[in-house]
Amino acid sequence: MSRHNQVSQSSPSRTNFYDEITNRLIAELEAGCVPWVQPWGTAAAKAPLAMPYNAATHRRYSGINILILWSAVVERGFSGQSWLTFRQALSLGGHVRKGERGTTVVYADRFVPEEERKRAIEAADEAQAIPFLKRFTVFNTDQCDGLPAEVSTMAPLALLHMIEPQVEALISASGIDLRIGGNRAFYCPSEDYVQVPFPAAYFEPINWHRTALHELAHASGHFSRLNRDLSGSYGTKKYAFEEIIAEISGAFCCASLGIVPTVRHADYIGSWLEVLREDNRAIVRAASQASKVADYLLAFLPDLASSPAEEPAHCEAV
Repeated sequence: MSRHNQVSQSSPSRTNFYDEITNRLIAELEAGCVPWVQPWGTAAAKAPLAMPYNAATHRRYSGINILILWSAVVERGFSGQSWLTFRQALSLGGHVRKGERGTTVVYADRFVPEEERKRAIEAADEAQAIPFLKRFTVFNTDQCDGLPAEVSTMAPLALLHMIEPQVEALISASGIDLRIGGNRAFYCPSEDYVQVPFPAAYFEPINWHRTALHELAHASGHFSRLNRDLSGSYGTKKYAFEEIIAEISGAFCCASLGIVPTVRHADYIGSWLEVLREDNRAIVRAASQASKVADYLLAFLPDLASSPAEEPAHCEAV
């Protein structure tokens, strides 16, 4: 077994991983940098705006892995969003350059041990699944040599005049009741409708679409859709957690569509920090839910069939 593969198969404590990622995100938020909003299109980011994907399988990463890989792309100045494991680089005829440092991503799921399965059968009870977390090391294609030219080639971004009709088609196909008017944007869970001010109220027309996607993310939590807990009142941790989900899913949707993500509610940063400091697993759960929301909403796009597939498993709550 290669040294690189040994690294990817190791199992450091879950707590350490949660602490690592949470502490890092807390530090970024405290510094005024929202981790799901990267400086795409500026000198700080050499890579184009896109969702990170595996260059061998062409599947997009999901959940917390998106935030991890976006951060690595910006911090280390990579020119693209494509990634490979050490073995995948070899299988494509290339190799990871000696001395390159990989980026850790995770696969999280649950399984039912055989003993628990037997116990549940004997007791006529429901088997209890045990969470597991596995780390993998991936390398940006910038860190590899000898790869075929097409491996790290990305599809061109959609032009702005093409993006806005796509979002409007998504809204229409979703069937979510979206009302235009008033002076603020919100989702009303009790009556299941979204309200967004007239586009003229926004400095840039695309900001209307960003806002609509954020509020549609909240609406996705209705019991008839993804069935999230939307009972938290303003100022509560439950409310703040739902707001994190909507913020991150909005960023995922925007990046998938070619819209530069922005923060919709920066005034909530204090409440987000409170949630993250109290629970080191909160950001992983929120990012997992955000991926599910983005998948749900983007499925209403008429041309989704031509988009890269998502990774089959999200980072579930573990």
